Amino acid sequence: MSETPNKTLRWSNWAGNQRTGLVFQNTPETESELQQLIQSAAKNSLRVKAVGSGHSFTGIALAEQQLIDLSKFGQLIAIDQVAQTVTVQSGMQLAVLNQILDHNGLAMQNLGDIAYQTIAGAISTSTHGTGAKFTGIAAQVLALRIVLANGEIADCSATENQDLFNCARVGLGALGLISSVTLKVVPKFNLVVVEEPMRVDELLINLDQHISENDHFEFFWVPHTGWALTKRNNRSLEPVKPMGKMSHWYAKTLMENYAFGAVCMLGRAKPSLIPKLAKALPASGRNEYSDSSFKVFASKRIVKFYEMEYAIPREACAEALNRVRRMVGDSGFFLNFPVEVRFTAPDEIPLSTASNRESAYIAVHIYKGMDYVPYFKEVESIMNSYQGRPHWGKLHFQNAQTLAPRYPNWNLFQSVRDQVDPKRMFTNAYLETVLGK
Repeated sequence: MSETPNKTLRWSNWAGNQRTGLVFQNTPETESELQQLIQSAAKNSLRVKAVGSGHSFTGIALAEQQLIDLSKFGQLIAIDQVAQTVTVQSGMQLAVLNQILDHNGLAMQNLGDIAYQTIAGAISTSTHGTGAKFTGIAAQVLALRIVLANGEIADCSATENQDLFNCARVGLGALGLISSVTLKVVPKFNLVVVEEPMRVDELLINLDQHISENDHFEFFWVPHTGWALTKRNNRSLEPVKPMGKMSHWYAKTLMENYAFGAVCMLGRAKPSLIPKLAKALPASGRNEYSDSSFKVFASKRIVKFYEMEYAIPREACAEALNRVRRMVGDSGFFLNFPVEVRFTAPDEIPLSTASNRESAYIAVHIYKGMDYVPYFKEVESIMNSYQGRPHWGKLHFQNAQTLAPRYPNWNLFQSVRDQVDPKRMFTNAYLETVLGK
């Protein structure tokens, strides 16, 4: 064992809104150590949760008794350039994986907008990205090795332990402790980027065209304005033409992080200024550049916030966003974060936010230290009317009773959970709320 169990009073997530109490903590480095920890926990009837980089806003990773820290469990196991597959330990961060793939002429076909998460955390919470022809990260998984509640290892794939595989790709950490992940990857590619403001009414009228004409399209409606910031990413094998170092620092570090953070702090101190401050965002102008895909997909995040995101049927996107816009105008909320909108293809994973439907994602944010509850509840009430599915790692107010009708294969997941973790070793208060006891 890499270290003996010790007690700690402190573990908190990135946003600082989720914290553990007094828990046992271990930092394993090998699969056999994972097994030993699970076997010991079973013997002592302890609940177990694994944590990665702490980028979930919900309590999904909160340990109540035994915390397994995966920060030293992130090694490359195998990579096959011909078959275009890679196998890694579950604690590897996406940022590290991206670099390894790039050095081997490979890439992830789609990514979310940050790369701090571990691969296990990203797939377990249904992290996605954008692109109507592309699925979320979990649908790129070819195989998993999972330490079950009895300490045994289950190898699963589309041909082995199929039900467990299908469910564990978005498993919420409720089915076992993922040891390794095998992914299908693609030859490395570049993305040509066009970033520019558009009038949001015009954008929504032509939304289907924007989605269909671009490989990866997303936009950000700026509350208190009639503007949206758009980002169109299209695949290319042409040589990259990245931003210059100073231009990149100015646009991505100074403006999107430090300057935006200062605006958020000012808005938190005096919310009535937010509508005036918001008008500065669409004035950023048009940017065009190209770079390696992983450098474009993910961005640096310094400003801390709370987030809620809902997946709804793609065809409902414009109507739902317009309802959010009207609600914001009528409510008196002062909002200093844009509303993010993205799109993905459907998959067949039981608890994926895109399970069996083309999806649009509407994400809302509140600056850290401000009260997110009133705004988030109003947005959620709108998303409920479209059978909205919350991102499992982002804040929401749902429970098992409200969620069950929204997933065609909900009962399959519950059946598999009963089989592999009948005593609920891998549960916590959050999972009891969203999955039931």
